[in-house]
Amino acid sequence: MGEDIWQRSEIDSPCVKICVIHPQARICVGCLRTGDEIAIWSRMTPDARSKIMAELPARRPLLGQRRGGRAARLGGAE
Repeated sequence: MGEDIWQRSEIDSPCVKICVIHPQARICVGCLRTGDEIAIWSRMTPDARSKIMAELPARRPLLGQRRGGRAARLGGAE
């Protein structure tokens, strides 16, 4: 009877629910995927998703360093 319980298999995803596309790099600052990758993610094969997920860490440098916000604009003086 336990096998009759409805189950769903979730699609592996790098999404961390910080969904903002970086204007210059054109990748999500949360998961590092491109907009196109995000759009077709649910239709991709597990192998294709795994391949992209393996490439994501190498994309982090594309976002560059943070400039420091208000403190940097004020020259470090508060």
